[in-house]
Amino acid sequence: MACAAASTPAALLRATDFSTARPVPVTVGHQRIPSGVGRRPAPSSVCVVRTVSGRRAAVVRAAPAGAPASPLPAALLFDCDGVLVDTEKDGHRISFNETFAERELGVSWDVELYGELLKIGGGKERMTAYFNKTGWPAKSPKTDDERKDFIASLHKRKTELFMALIEKKLLPLRPGVQRLIDDALGKGVKVAVCSTSNEKAVSAIVSCLLGPDRAEKITIFAGDVVPRKKPDPAIYILAATTLGVDRASCVVVEDSTIGLAAAKAAGMTCIVTKSGYTADEDFTTADAVFDCIGDPPEVRFDLDFCANLLRKQYVS
Repeated sequence: MACAAASTPAALLRATDFSTARPVPVTVGHQRIPSGVGRRPAPSSVCVVRTVSGRRAAVVRAAPAGAPASPLPAALLFDCDGVLVDTEKDGHRISFNETFAERELGVSWDVELYGELLKIGGGKERMTAYFNKTGWPAKSPKTDDERKDFIASLHKRKTELFMALIEKKLLPLRPGVQRLIDDALGKGVKVAVCSTSNEKAVSAIVSCLLGPDRAEKITIFAGDVVPRKKPDPAIYILAATTLGVDRASCVVVEDSTIGLAAAKAAGMTCIVTKSGYTADEDFTTADAVFDCIGDPPEVRFDLDFCANLLRKQYVS
């Protein structure tokens, strides 16, 4: 799936993408000015345009000639579902429903309902909350301990079905993911994936879609590795501690408000790449928001942008 409109490593909107576009002052609305009292970025480093539909888009350009290079992030931390792969609607949801059908539970999650359930972090937590609200299936156990085991067994089977989809490569990487990871690994930036999904499912995505060579260099924090899931910041704090990096030097790539909340609560810079289910969520607190990372000739942002974002040299 391609992203619309950009060029070269630093996201320039093509004139053909909009019938009209006009400059928008960087102080308009929620646009944020970089640190430095009263200072605007150099005209050659950033421009913000508004489309005829009123939607804002950030155009990231190269820093002015002679500007000092920004130190690279110590680590790039990626969410998995919706960031590496747009898995939710046609991956996890389908696998949940196949599991429910196999167990003859009489339950099916449609696209709209699953979008609401995604506000709950974690598949086991999602099923438990759903059954607590709508009533437990007739074939489910009656005691809390038995229900916990029942949910775990459903989630195990769901993960197996989901991994089969990944292994068949029916769900591709989102645009720009491999490019950004390769750039980071090539320049010594640590890379990790931090997800509420099952560790086996996340590992399958990383290994099957990014390849074993990259997978060996990527640390995975997933599933029940922490007791509290997003929007709690525990998984990002654990990642920074384990990798031995300062939280303030990490850049997180997320796609949802609960992931954004977790990253910001951990004291990290967060870029949002919207996914199918999260396009209309409120990302006001994000440091930058894009529709995807992007591949040439439609690159949205690169590693240099992440570095400059840490120094707040750009608006988004």
